[in-house]
Amino acid sequence: MSLPVLTLQSFPQGPGRRPWYLERLERHVANFPGVSQAHAHDFYLLLYVTQGQGTHTIDLVSYPLAPGSVFFMTPGQVHHWQLSDDAQGYVVLFEADFYLFRYPGERLFEYPFFDHRHAPALQLPAPETELLPLLQRMWQEAADPAPHQDEVVRSYLHLCLELAARHYPPDTPENPPADEPRHAQQLLRQFGSLLNQHFRQQREVQHYADLLHVSPNHLNALCRRHLGKTASALVQERVLLEARRLLHHTPATVAQVADALGFEDASYFGRYFRRHTGRTPEAFRQPA
Repeated sequence: MSLPVLTLQSFPQGPGRRPWYLERLERHVANFPGVSQAHAHDFYLLLYVTQGQGTHTIDLVSYPLAPGSVFFMTPGQVHHWQLSDDAQGYVVLFEADFYLFRYPGERLFEYPFFDHRHAPALQLPAPETELLPLLQRMWQEAADPAPHQDEVVRSYLHLCLELAARHYPPDTPENPPADEPRHAQQLLRQFGSLLNQHFRQQREVQHYADLLHVSPNHLNALCRRHLGKTASALVQERVLLEARRLLHHTPATVAQVADALGFEDASYFGRYFRRHTGRTPEAFRQPA
């Protein structure tokens, strides 16, 4: 009973098991409407937007979504998005072994967008002629099975990642990674990642501040400045999000939900839930 962690098998695409998945964004959302809700996954993700508007939230940080937006995610990160009805683009999912089979070594883990020091999002100016043609060719390759298909898709993926990496400034003395805006986003992404790991056991801001090697006041100030909420409010939201999900989507009793979320007993959980939502767990579970 926890946040869904999706695997590539969650997205069947033809017979057999493939270590990658590629689909048009609009078809992906139509085929799997649950992907708009908060979830994690055990694979890498590349999302390229060609049309539409919205937001994409990755580990608490929300990024605007528009034509030319490119997003990157590593296994374990949590995300959800809000897309306009006309949103279009490409979604590429792949396991690490798929890439490493042809390109072994540390390169996959060295890409700046897969490093928490850097933002996992790019906004490429129009007209964009580097990544989009590669993704279009990759999608055509995926749509029509042919000999050595995996190798061709892998090569296009490699080129996409390499070209995208060029849009990130190198970490040099002239471009240090620890300037305040970038450092703040890095710390908030780390906070979001830690929160997704520990919210069932820890609801104290001090715990997360200690793990991040900052003071609770500093963490709260960053959250207020960049997210408009306190760190404690974000912890509460994460706990309540999971509580609502368990109450709505599982047959677990209130006591079992309380236990899954680390509460001492069902009564304490009930008071906590009602204080922050205005309803008891039982009332929330009743159909409107």
